Order: sequence, then C-alpha cells, then structure tokens
Amino acid sequence: CVLCGRTDDCPEKYGEKRTYVECNLTVHYYCLLMSSGIWQRGEEDEGVDGFLIADIRKEVNRAAKLKCNICKKKGASIGCVASKCKRSYHFPCGIQRECIFQFMEDFRSYCWEHKPVQTFTDEEPRGASQCTICLDLVEHLPLYTVLKSPCCKNAWFHRECLQYQALSAGIFFFRCTVCNNKDKFQKEMLRMGIHIPERDASWELEENAYQDLLHCYQHCDVKRCLCKKGRDYNEPDSKWEIKRCQYCGSRGTHLACSSMKSWEQNWECMECRSIFAKSGKYGKRRKRSLPISEKTNGTTCLLEEPSPKSPRRSSGSQRNFLLQSPKITCQNNLSPCSHLELRASDRVTMSLSPVRSNRNRPLTQRCLREQRREVCNILKELKVQVNTKTTRLNINAENIWSSALKGFRQRSFSPTNTIEISFSNCKNRSKTNTSASKHHFFQLLTLHLQNSSLFEGSAAKNLSLDFQAVKENLYFEAGKMIAVSLVHGGPSPGFFSKTLFDCLVYGPENVKPTLEDVADVDVAQTIKTIEYANSLPSLQSTIQDCYEFLAAAGCLRPVTALCDKNMLVNDILIYHVIKRIILPLESFRQGLKTLGVLEKMQMHPDAFSSILCHKPERLSAETVCDLFTIHSSSDVNKVKGADFWMGYLQDVESGESVVTLEDILLFVTGSSYIPSIGFDPQPTIKFLHMSYPIGNRLLNCLELPVTKTYQQFKNKMELTIRNTLRVERE
Repeated sequence: CVLCGRTDDCPEKYGEKRTYVECNLTVHYYCLLMSSGIWQRGEEDEGVDGFLIADIRKEVNRAAKLKCNICKKKGASIGCVASKCKRSYHFPCGIQRECIFQFMEDFRSYCWEHKPVQTFTDEEPRGASQCTICLDLVEHLPLYTVLKSPCCKNAWFHRECLQYQALSAGIFFFRCTVCNNKDKFQKEMLRMGIHIPERDASWELEENAYQDLLHCYQHCDVKRCLCKKGRDYNEPDSKWEIKRCQYCGSRGTHLACSSMKSWEQNWECMECRSIFAKSGKYGKRRKRSLPISEKTNGTTCLLEEPSPKSPRRSSGSQRNFLLQSPKITCQNNLSPCSHLELRASDRVTMSLSPVRSNRNRPLTQRCLREQRREVCNILKELKVQVNTKTTRLNINAENIWSSALKGFRQRSFSPTNTIEISFSNCKNRSKTNTSASKHHFFQLLTLHLQNSSLFEGSAAKNLSLDFQAVKENLYFEAGKMIAVSLVHGGPSPGFFSKTLFDCLVYGPENVKPTLEDVADVDVAQTIKTIEYANSLPSLQSTIQDCYEFLAAAGCLRPVTALCDKNMLVNDILIYHVIKRIILPLESFRQGLKTLGVLEKMQMHPDAFSSILCHKPERLSAETVCDLFTIHSSSDVNKVKGADFWMGYLQDVESGESVVTLEDILLFVTGSSYIPSIGFDPQPTIKFLHMSYPIGNRLLNCLELPVTKTYQQFKNKMELTIRNTLRVERE
C-alpha cells in the first residue's frame, strides 16, 4: 500500500486492497478514506471510488514528510483531529494503538489520548456476560475491545464481533441483536469506530441463496432403513414412499421403515417428540397404537408408537417426578445424546460398579506430596503477577458469600493487587485486620463454595444446574474466586470430581462420566434399572416406563437387542453429567482463567489434580516439623530444643495436649492450614533465652524459650498458644 507501506491483504481490518497496474498503484481502501489531506473530487467511477489518481499521489508526497508517532517511520497520512494535537500515524498503526476512526461525515480520526469513550455508570453490573454475537464471555470493562449497546442495558459485545457483523449486514440490516434498534445503535457504533458499509447484506447479494428452500426433504432418517435401494429412494403410492415429519418437515421415513400402512397416518421425528415430551403436551395428543404383531421384515419399531399391551404411564405416574425436575425440564436447546461427536462404534460402556476405574485409583501419599510441591512452585510463578498495590475487602463473616461477591465485583478490585481483608461483625461493628484475616477469609470462602448450590455430589462434586446462578454469572465468579484463592494463599479446594477436573482440562467432549457422577438419586436409579435389565422385553418395558424422562433428555433410541442398553446408558450419563451443565461449565472455566490458573492446569494436570481432586493431607507431627527450619544461637540449644519441639508435636498429635497442630500453625503463621502456594516467608524456629514463646506472623517465625526440662517447655507452649488464640477469638 502506497500510504501505509504494508502488504497485508485483510479486508476486515484495512479495507479492500486495490491494485491499479496501469498507474503502478496499490492502496488499502481504509487508508485512503481516513487520510487527512485528500477528498473525493471525482465521480464514483473515476479514479478509486472518486479519489483521483493525481490527488492520491499528492497525498503520498505529503505523507512522506510526516513521521508516524507509533512506528517512527515516514508516510503517516492520518492525523488526530483534536485541537492542538499533532500526532500522525498510519492506519494499521492506529488500529494497533487502539485509535478511533469514524467512518462517517468528515471521516475523523482520534489518537489514543483523545479518542471518544463510552460512559460506565456505577449502577451497571460488573463481571462478565455473553457477547450476543459469538456467545463467548465478555467482561464489563471500559476497554477498546469491548462495546456496550446504547439501547439495551445488559447487551455487551466484542469490538471484533461487531465489526464482522456490520460488514456482513450492511447499513440496512445492522442493528442491536437484542432489541433490534437500528438508528440509535448505528449512531453509537459509528461514533466508536465501527465501519458500516453502505450496501445490502451479504446474504441478500448471494445468487440463488434461497434455492434450497424450494426442495422437499426426501431422505429416510430411521436408524435402520429397510429399503434395499437406499435412504434417498422414494416411490410414490408404495410402501417405499417417504413421509416427512408432520411438524418440522426436516426429517423423513419410508412408510415401511416406520410400520405405517398408509400415507394418511401421521408421523413425528424423534426431535419433535422430545420437544412435545418436555412441554408436557405429548401425552395429550391422540396416539395411533400399532399391534405388537405388526412388524416389517421381522423388525420391531419400539419407539415409533407404543403397543397397547404396554401403554405409557399417565402424567401422574411415579416417573413423572423426573420430568418435573427443573434440572431436566429447562433444557430446551439440547440435541439428543445420540448426536454427540463420538461415533457409536467408538463409545465405551460406562462402568456402573461402585468401584472407581483405574483413572481414579488412589495416589500414594508420597506421590501426592511430590505433586503438591510441583503445584506450589507453579503457583509461585503465577504470584509474580501480584503487585504491592492493595485492595481491601470488607467481609462480613456471617454472610461470607454476599460480602465476597460484592468485593470481587467492585470496580477497584483487581486479581493482581495485594488483597487485605477487614472482617466486620454486624452485631458489634467491630473490625479486625490481622495477618490471619486473609487466610481465614479464603478458608471460609472455599468451604462455602464446596457446600453451595453451584456444586452437587457428596465428597467428589460436579457442577450443578442452577439457572438463577447462570443468569447472575455466579459460576464465573466462583471460578474466579478459586483461582484468586490459590494464587493469594488460600487452601486446596480438594472437592472437584475427576470428571469435573477432566472437563476443565481436556474439554467436555473428551470426558466419559460414570454413575458415581450422578448426584440425583432418582436419575441414578433409572440408569441402574436400564443397566440391570436382563432380557429384551424387560428392557423395553423399562424404557416405556421412563419414556418421558428419556424424551426430555433427548436420549430416545430404537432398542432391538439387549446390548443396545449400553449405548443408551452412555447417552443418559453424558446428557445428565455433561451436556446438561455445559453453560455453567463454560462460565466456570472462564473464571478459572483468572491469573492464568486454567492454562497452568492444562499444562500440569496431574499436579493440579492433587490439590483440586484430593483432600488436603491431614496435619501430622512429621508434616509440621518438616515445615519449619530451625535456627539457634548455639548447637547445644538447637539439639536440645529440637528434641523438645519434636516431642511436643508428637504429644499434640496423640491428643496429650490441650492444643492442636492447627492451633500451632495458626499461632505462628495466622493460618490453620498449609496453603497450596506454601508460606512466604518459609516458617522458621529460633531458640532464645526468653520466658514464653512468641509467634511472629509477619516473618512466620516461632521464637521458643530454652528450658531445662521438657515439662517446662510443654507448659509454656500450651499456656501461651491457648491464651493467645482465645483472646483472638473473643
């Protein structure tokens, strides 16, 4: 390009790249439009869309004298229109530096310092929501890459998504994707630098774009097509005539393949049946039952229509609670489980044994300790991002979740700031701000998350489906809190199931759930009933009893052999454990990306599994002893004091003391647990000639008295630790 000097051919960024061989001229359309010293003096068919070739060459000569304030090279043809601003730059450099180019009126350009910005009020919710174009999460922050709708309160977009949408829709169809407002929306987007071309939409310009709508669907979609001439064969007025679904018309079947005697009989595809089952209207419609004896080539069509000998249960049957459960009925946009990415031949039967598979075989304590040491080093690498600027969170211990959520969503909060915790008590308004506050806060927060409605299960938990939480973006906040807790010295969560962890690390499409992942007792019982069916009739009867549930889950499939139950069980497990919670899972993953935690999890899955899927190791005398490094003014004091110290830890572990190992750790460090990231600085012990022990939490240093006997040492330890912690609790 003669104006910017780049060879890039990217119409979305720089406009169409045009070359005129006869004039020896190549130029980006946007570079030409935004240049400050050129105007369209010709007609539309003259030069380059009205820009005369002679004028373009004059502009090139003018720009050759101007240096770009960004790349420091000559040829900067665009200048900031703000008064007294003398910055000049190339168009691509301006895009890179986040300048604003207004494709309207005088085609003004604003540098990074004078560019227009959108206003953000304090009432607007913080956090993140879905971009309504790409459906990925977009954070509510005043960034160049983020734009909010001027007409809808909760509509947020990625700038790049809006630009692609504008180029595709054109000036006649570009409008707010939420409320359909056109004038106000376009005016704001033009002000913020979105280029809206003055042309019709791309889909309107495509030749024969709607030709496919004139074709009738003619394909047999029944799982086992009986026609020897293929699924696309259609012979009118015969048993091989294709009948389309009476509701959607986008699925079909040969009359013989669905045991229909005549064209007059109605037929519905499985997708439409599933929708009716979810809405509760399926049982109200008139059914045409076929006798069991009606077969085609000896093959039954179990799920096409029910036999009168095994009628479906009424809406008041004992299985109806499955359909009424909000965890099932609210899933209106999930495709049937049989349409998963995995081929049927590639699926493996899920084990229903209460014993976990090899993937969950307990790790030895030695292996876990090695992996936790590895995680400790990784988290220390991530903590380098944390700066000395502090953010104070005012936390009400009686309502830990609400106050934590408010703190994390406040505008001044940043995960890279040092966090200070100020506890307040609603009863006496007293506040504390000790070194123990942050450790105690993260411990309470982790415990609340573990027992919250965002997760389900007993010990190993999966994400639950809470639509109110999805609406309020709480899954994102939960993931963010866990990530921040790990990097800032919080405890190991230890409650993730292996399935949840694998979904986060490897992606839900690569995970195979087991029956242990099903927290709903009724759903688990239904799966067991199908799995333990020992004959084809009993299996078919079970499916009829569970018809509403299977339809709601999108897992209906023809069953012609007993072995088909394995694939059916797979479909139910994948739906209930993974597909049902795909929105919460994606939101939770986005939260875990905070401070780069999720990326490290994916790079070191075995290491992070040790702190996310396994409970923290219980404190022992050996663990606490290894945690401290002993310093002493003399070798005699060091040896003698170390013996007393180890003996005291063993007494505490065996219950021969009024304090616990957690109390000792709290006395020294302000934390009753060992953080995943470890202590900083490393805990130390000093033996000094003093009356009573002192815990220096700022340095994580335990100063111990030198005593003549062990009993004196023990008495002083217990008296000091017990009284100090009692005063703190009061």
